[in-house]
Amino acid sequence: MSSEALRTLDGKKVLLFGKWDVEEVQVRDKSLAPYICLKPVLVPHSEGRHAKRRFAKASVPVVERLINMMMRPGRNAGKKFLAANIVKNALELVELKTGQNPIQVLVWAIENASPREETTRVVYGGILYHVSVDVSPQRRVDLALRHICEGARLAAFNNPKPIEECLADEIIAAAYGEPSSYALRKKEEIERIALAAR
Repeated sequence: MSSEALRTLDGKKVLLFGKWDVEEVQVRDKSLAPYICLKPVLVPHSEGRHAKRRFAKASVPVVERLINMMMRPGRNAGKKFLAANIVKNALELVELKTGQNPIQVLVWAIENASPREETTRVVYGGILYHVSVDVSPQRRVDLALRHICEGARLAAFNNPKPIEECLADEIIAAAYGEPSSYALRKKEEIERIALAAR
């Protein structure tokens, strides 16, 4: 995409939520780079145009995929505006706490929280085995986003702390490798089980 295409009609850059530049974000893990979409958009809302094409979710901006994960369980299902506000406020808190571009911190969190190995069930001669397998890059991104959102939801449950703060704390903890991160604990658990099943 040319640099002219990334600009709006009045000549300004397209910034996510009108605040953050996604062009300067770097993905360190080369295997995840094709699956972490950093396309410049003003509002991360693609209206599900990817839903009927195989592997098309790789072209959905990573922030929109986080928003979609935030509205996953029954209570918040379908409330995309609410989920978008939660993620936007969480990214603002990440920027305040770290002083970094929050999209970059989110990408670091995804890279750190994505498991490299997991188990699958194999039935052989009527007996069920768990066998260790490598995780595809797209599934690694999916699992990382799911565990980050799950950790934020569990931290906010029965807690006066708002979900925005919990999500910001989870993203920061996963990005900087802190042991308090739910996503990192889940990753280590998955990889430990896979190591035992080799």
